[in-house]
Amino acid sequence: MSGESRQPRVAEGASCPTGRADDWWIYRGTGEPDGDGRLIEQLPPPPPWRDFDGAPLASGPVPRDDAEIRRRLGAPGAGVRASSAEETDLVNAALFLRRPLLVTGPPGVGKSSLAHRVSRELGLGRVLRWTITSKSTLKEGLYGYDAIGRVQEASARDALGVPGPPEGPGPGADGSSLGDFIQLGPLGTALLPRETPRVLLVDEFDKADTDLANDLLGAFEDGEFRIPELSRVRARLPEVAVHTDDPDDTHVVRHGRVRCRAFPFVVITSNGERSLPPAFLRRCLTLEMPPPDADRLAEMLAAQFTEGDGDERALMIRDFLSRALTGGTLAADQLLNAEYLRLSPGGPGEGALNGLLHALWQRLDEVGSA
Repeated sequence: MSGESRQPRVAEGASCPTGRADDWWIYRGTGEPDGDGRLIEQLPPPPPWRDFDGAPLASGPVPRDDAEIRRRLGAPGAGVRASSAEETDLVNAALFLRRPLLVTGPPGVGKSSLAHRVSRELGLGRVLRWTITSKSTLKEGLYGYDAIGRVQEASARDALGVPGPPEGPGPGADGSSLGDFIQLGPLGTALLPRETPRVLLVDEFDKADTDLANDLLGAFEDGEFRIPELSRVRARLPEVAVHTDDPDDTHVVRHGRVRCRAFPFVVITSNGERSLPPAFLRRCLTLEMPPPDADRLAEMLAAQFTEGDGDERALMIRDFLSRALTGGTLAADQLLNAEYLRLSPGGPGEGALNGLLHALWQRLDEVGSA
């Protein structure tokens, strides 16, 4: 990929300081699809310390998931204002440097939606999503091996007198049988070698065990991982096809090692409820998203609802912000819920809706409190 012949493409609506040139942007911050899908081809080569040479390259195009992206962002061309210059700068810096982007901010400000905005604008296909829980481990993100399922299959074959698959690599052989019980996770799939980066969303990182951030350092720094179940048999089975996190997709793993070619664009979301190790922060770029103002909330509603703009919507936004400013924590999707009920033909009337707003707009810091 080359950075030659790039033309200035300042995002409409983005506030740029006087005298600043933004012609280096690949991602423009609009969230609108690139017409010819070639913007990502203008991404310059990586820094030497972030250059990877994984092989064999994943075959076939990256699957699309337009329905999921539309569900999160609304229809293309809905007139949503471009991202701020700071946000667009940091996204591009993460793309250029091949580094994860840690996105912090209160709930409901659009942290996870950023991954889908970048994917839609740059044509990077389906967003791989790894939702973190307190039990999440690095291995879960990389791959899973169903050893019990494989033993049960072998037992069933023996009971039925069905011969096992032949030795050797490739479909129908023992390597294929082993690969049937290995599935790459979202992170593992993101690290498959491709010429263009995949988009990986690591969501709700605050919930992670304290060790997960340190465990991720090796995968983020080296851009690779090993599958011990395949490494142990690499002399006999040098290539094994395994399942990926994409529906109905497989990839051939060579010698039990997965190494990326283009480092993925990684968005890690955090509510800022937990401090992260300095070594982890050093390997990320950090973007702090502020709570949305009235204009931003109006844009979110416009992206999801083609009708209903006007004084009533403005009044609802004002009331929502007034409640948020009293010291509580509210999320933008709580406003979306209220607007949906207001616009639904069979929904509650004005009086009933006003009565529901207390429940719909319950402060998140009050949920579960005594």
